[in-house]
Amino acid sequence: MIRQFELVEKVKAYDLNTDEDALNSAYVFAIKAHGAQKRASGDPYFSHPLEVAGILAEYKLDTVSIITALLHDVIEDTPVTLKEVKNQFGAEVARLVDGVSKLTRIELHAKQAENFRKLVLATSKDIRVLLVKLADRLHNMRTLHHIDDAVKRRRIALETAEIYAFLAERIGIQKLKSELEDLAFAELNTEARNSIVARLEFLRKEGGDMVTRILAQLRSTLSVAKIPATVTGREKRPYSIWRKMQRRNIGFEQLSDIMAFRVVVATVADCYKALGVIHGAYPVVPERFKDYISTPKPNNYQSLHTSVFGPERQRIEVQIRTSDMHDIAERGVAIHWQYKQGASKPATEGRQYRWLRELLDILDQAAGAEEFLEHTKLEMFQDQVFCFTPRGDLINLPQGATPVDFAYAVHSEVGNTCVGAKINGRMMPLRSELRNGDQVEIITSTAQTPSPTWEQFVITGKARSRIRRFIRGEEHQQYLQLGQAILEKAFDAEDYKFSSKALSGVLKGFNVSSADHLCAMVGAGHHTGREVIEAVFPGTRKRPGQDKVVPLSSARVRRKRKGKDEAIAIKGLIAGMAMHFAGCCHPLPGDRIVGIVTTGKGVTIHTIDCEMLVTYVDAPERWLDVSWQLDGEIPDVHVGRIQLTVINEPGCLGSLSMVIGKNEGNISNLKITNRSADFFDLMLDIEVRDVRHLTDIVAALRATPTVNSVERGRG
Repeated sequence: MIRQFELVEKVKAYDLNTDEDALNSAYVFAIKAHGAQKRASGDPYFSHPLEVAGILAEYKLDTVSIITALLHDVIEDTPVTLKEVKNQFGAEVARLVDGVSKLTRIELHAKQAENFRKLVLATSKDIRVLLVKLADRLHNMRTLHHIDDAVKRRRIALETAEIYAFLAERIGIQKLKSELEDLAFAELNTEARNSIVARLEFLRKEGGDMVTRILAQLRSTLSVAKIPATVTGREKRPYSIWRKMQRRNIGFEQLSDIMAFRVVVATVADCYKALGVIHGAYPVVPERFKDYISTPKPNNYQSLHTSVFGPERQRIEVQIRTSDMHDIAERGVAIHWQYKQGASKPATEGRQYRWLRELLDILDQAAGAEEFLEHTKLEMFQDQVFCFTPRGDLINLPQGATPVDFAYAVHSEVGNTCVGAKINGRMMPLRSELRNGDQVEIITSTAQTPSPTWEQFVITGKARSRIRRFIRGEEHQQYLQLGQAILEKAFDAEDYKFSSKALSGVLKGFNVSSADHLCAMVGAGHHTGREVIEAVFPGTRKRPGQDKVVPLSSARVRRKRKGKDEAIAIKGLIAGMAMHFAGCCHPLPGDRIVGIVTTGKGVTIHTIDCEMLVTYVDAPERWLDVSWQLDGEIPDVHVGRIQLTVINEPGCLGSLSMVIGKNEGNISNLKITNRSADFFDLMLDIEVRDVRHLTDIVAALRATPTVNSVERGRG
């Protein structure tokens, strides 16, 4: 355990202006507060905050951060109050201690998602909260083996691997991130790690001190080229080796680059000179070069990465960087610390903080803590691709990102209004996968809104959270509109006048807060209009036969006799939200239709002669009289289904598509359902305006020589 004077000397070594008295006071205050408390290892509890302070001192953090580390558990684990901390050490220390202490024990009694949400919020106010928390987690992982509960150990390790290692990487502290990953790996996959460690020990015995020999040759190669450099080398960590084996789907024996070497030079020009010398001296491994100097990582990490068949024909990875780049890689955001210069607020506007601003944006859009964590995890463990705007601005995205992800990365409003994209000057589908170096131009329109289909292919948390928020808002409006129409018809059928005021007395009974909320619940199918009527007007007598089960044929006749003004118009309802078109009958504008209210899904529209309606004869309260009521407007595109039998001869499909295209239809799906030597049976889904449009296409197909028969499709 680090001793008091050692901690003070460690801080004074990099900060001559440190407040030595404050550090000593915090040490004494914390050791008295924790008293005789013990850790699971049996060590005095105070050893933990002291070790956390020592870890932060390694990254040369300011005095306030070191004091916070010493005190970070006193509020949770001792009788000490936040007010006492504030009186003794000031408001700034108290604020940081409060931020960290709220997170320290929350995982014991709350969901991981809520814990992560609070961590991001606290970090957004002061990045030092995250730095203290990471150091706290690192020491806990170093002592994890002292916990007897295997389930608890695994949960902590999984949380470390999924969240804390990711956050350490995002703030650029590579060493801390690697140790967290390896410690978590040791707990989560002990057998695999032991196997890799044993294999490394075997190779070490077989090859002797190979790292030292390769180091000597690399230094000699650079020295001959007169490039002053500091060269270091090491074996890669077991987790890094295992992850590479998983990514490439290979065994350890097939993995050759298990050693990494770092070349630190004076200038950027020397970086590229050293790269040229190494590539000139040793064969290069194809497609293993990455230039993070010209295109830094989001956390400001810069370096040249290359793999070569180096000395002794060993495949090795070489990283080349300047000493300033090396400091950034080792200390991340801590290298840019501004508190020591007297700044009152941390820097949060640099590109290395962009990830934090994006997490806050996702947090703002997400429906809850679980959804926030889900969206965030989308971006945690994915390699980056670097793309450019037409002006040359660099946008980094996860591997597999699409133009829609790119649009939301540029700006939320650009994403919301995206209608198309040009990739390297060519129009491409919005679901296209972006590659390194692509120039992407987003085409927008003020009339555009996010499409629900985008959620199927976007991969960034920001894009998905924005799209989901729009869908939630639209669904609510659709359910509200539909629910109001259902209640208006239900009230009118009983000769009552519908109003929001009429619902005010029954809101509590339905466990809702407003009349709009109740209408939306009705629209979503959670309640029926009849249930609301009976609640508002207790004792309302049902009309004769209202609950009587009638034959399906009678229901259809009754539907045909109803006046058009009695039907609820589905105009304005968006398919896939409050309204769904049945896949069994594919209704089109012009068809007689009926709605079936489905709990949680709104209304499903069927044609009046759909055979599936027999399923709902026993539930007359779910039947809804609906109509298209297009009012002369140009209708949207709908999908109609037809079934054909065509002659099996060359060019038959071409003739079908030509006839459909000439009649302004568009084939959206084609399936061969049966084939023989003479005929093919096909099922075609065609985008059309209405039932008349589909009828015209069917008539044109019947006149085509290669078509034997064609009918409106079902199912």
